[in-house]
Amino acid sequence: MNEEKSEAKRQYHVWLRPSTIDQSDTLFRIENCKNRSEFIEKAIRFYCGYILNNKENTLLPAAVSSVMEGKLEGFENRMARLLFKLAVEQAMMMHIIACDTDIDEVQLDQLRGQCIGEVKRTNGQISFKDALRYQKSL
Repeated sequence: MNEEKSEAKRQYHVWLRPSTIDQSDTLFRIENCKNRSEFIEKAIRFYCGYILNNKENTLLPAAVSSVMEGKLEGFENRMARLLFKLAVEQAMMMHIIACDTDIDEVQLDQLRGQCIGEVKRTNGQISFKDALRYQKSL
């Protein structure tokens, strides 16, 4: 930014379509620019940044990428905590059920295979109610 203030502005002659000038005249007010020149300079700097980022094979500017990484890291930590809590609850439930179940290793393996098929078939949409109905029908 200091470089911009110390560098004197110069006038350049460019050829632009009237529709482009009309659009910039409308938008520079929306972007709170003082005039058309400030708007065009901002647009050129933005586009230069876009090109430089694409040359580095980066899809997003560094600032946006940094914010996204922070948000995703927070989401990842939250999901990890929730999955841990869920695993604890599931382990408790398995121990309670195992205390009161008369099932041998072969039946357990068959049940695992059946459950794998059921999860694949229903895309994980299994309810306790459905499992209870199935078990009561046996």
